Amino acid sequence: MSNERKVINNFEKYVRRQDLARFMARYELFKLIKSTKGSIIECGVHQGGGLMGWAKLSSNLEPYAIHRKVIGFDTFEGFVEINEKDESSFKNKELKKGGFSTETDVYTELMSLIAEYDENRYLNQFSKIELIKGDAIQTIPEYLKNNQHLIIALLFLDFDLYEPTKTALEYFVSRVPKGGIIAFDEINENINPPAVLGRIG
Repeated sequence: MSNERKVINNFEKYVRRQDLARFMARYELFKLIKSTKGSIIECGVHQGGGLMGWAKLSSNLEPYAIHRKVIGFDTFEGFVEINEKDESSFKNKELKKGGFSTETDVYTELMSLIAEYDENRYLNQFSKIELIKGDAIQTIPEYLKNNQHLIIALLFLDFDLYEPTKTALEYFVSRVPKGGIIAFDEINENINPPAVLGRIG
């Protein structure tokens, strides 16, 4: 067994409490939407931990839920541009064009991990995860144009920027049914509120 596999198999031994708390929060959110029809939309995938977490919760807690998709929107190349309304109450060196870009090809890595994930779940002839690569201001309207049946049980917003957050709210909120959830990462930061208040405030 490789060292990497040993670490993964004993993740409780190594995981930071903050990271475990983040996963537990997602688990609690997932339980709240388990009886709600619809997919999970993650706006801002970054390294993919949240995206894969949602998918693995689904395959474990509802292995026969073939209509529950996990759909992630991200440029996978960092921030496209910064709006004048994008602010942060702390000094964030990533709040710039290209911010949060990575040295590794996260998109290709995730596609490989998704293939591995599909090999180890029930009803894997039905796709579970979709990655939508590109500027969300453009990809969200295009995705809905091609998927007019979309219902959203959980909309998880972590774009960290005004314009893509505003676009996500404008296009997705009306597709969240009763019992669905709209959740924000870092809602108490002043990155998000202008878009939030302008749409649902």
